[in-house]
Amino acid sequence: MTKIKPLGKRVLIQRSKSETSKGGILLPDSAQEKPKQGIVIAVGTGAMDDHGNFEKPSVQEGDKVLFNSYAGTTVNNQETGEEEYLIMSENDILGVLTQ
Repeated sequence: MTKIKPLGKRVLIQRSKSETSKGGILLPDSAQEKPKQGIVIAVGTGAMDDHGNFEKPSVQEGDKVLFNSYAGTTVNNQETGEEEYLIMSENDILGVLTQ
């Protein structure tokens, strides 16, 4: 399988699975609202800010994150053809979920 390494302040996220409705009904993919959370799979190296200072990413691999509904670019799994990952700017991440 091909690996993706995000560049700059971008993050690769595997979207969480959501298969049933709140009432327990199994919905087809086309009728489901896509989850707005996922697991960080890979993180870019960071980027320079407006003042020329290097900013490290504020999330790390394995973090469970919440993100904007329309954030990122969908990347399909080459082997299965299914949507599995999102590449997005770190700025589109709203927060890190903790236990």
